[in-house]
Amino acid sequence: MVIAVLFVCTGNICRSPSAEGVFRELIAREKLVDHIDVASAGTHGWHVGNPPDPRSIEAALRRGIDIRAQRARQFKAADYESNDYVLAMDDENMRFLKSTYSEDVRARLAKFLTFAPQLTENDVPDPYYGEGNGFETVLDMIEAASHGLLADIQASGKLT
Repeated sequence: MVIAVLFVCTGNICRSPSAEGVFRELIAREKLVDHIDVASAGTHGWHVGNPPDPRSIEAALRRGIDIRAQRARQFKAADYESNDYVLAMDDENMRFLKSTYSEDVRARLAKFLTFAPQLTENDVPDPYYGEGNGFETVLDMIEAASHGLLADIQASGKLT
């Protein structure tokens, strides 16, 4: 069985492609690429077809993670059926997802940082309009939550 994970932010150019890249790297190191599928999407279609924000690309590359080939896409209701986890980056994304979610779908809907209980934040902040090291801070949070997510998947017993 393949576990499918979808990370969701607003425009799919900063947080969710970064999460996709970090989680892909983690499952590659753990030799789980044949068992876990990873993707990302945005709640809005402003950037569909565009690569991640250059600042996201640069921050990820500094950590040895290449997200340059990713392209933004918009979340669609069918994503609930094709994914086991649909993970929102913040409260706004979660509100959007809950407005289109019904209990009879396959996916587990959650905020991504629930997998990093050691962090005091509940949301992965959007670094798009920020200054300074916002993209690095986001990557730190994503890395922490990625380890927790992988532990949750492994504990589920669904990996074959």
